[in-house]
Amino acid sequence: MKNKIIYWTATGLIAAMMLMSGFAYFTDPQVAEGFSTMGFRDFFRVELGAAKLLGALVLLLPMIQGRIREWTFAGFAITFISAFIAHLSIGDSLSTALVPLIALVLLSISHFYFYKTYGAA
Repeated sequence: MKNKIIYWTATGLIAAMMLMSGFAYFTDPQVAEGFSTMGFRDFFRVELGAAKLLGALVLLLPMIQGRIREWTFAGFAITFISAFIAHLSIGDSLSTALVPLIALVLLSISHFYFYKTYGAA
């Protein structure tokens, strides 16, 4: 029971973060401006927003296992590491840059406890 609580807490937090940021990628002009400041083209913001929304759904639906779930974990890990590097490269504060690494820790906890709770897919 403890493992399930840890898994669903970490997974719920990651999914909520990805749902909120994915939604903001489509609706918040400041997010679009931030992508532009980092030198990214607008299609990348739209693509990443859609991927975050879909990935959050995959994490919330435990019946989706196997490769799709693994690719979701890997995709989010790459996204978080890339966001950390991007924030540092444009001179954002360390506290801003560390947020994706905190998300990476939560994602790692979710991944670990998924397999501890539900076994190999």
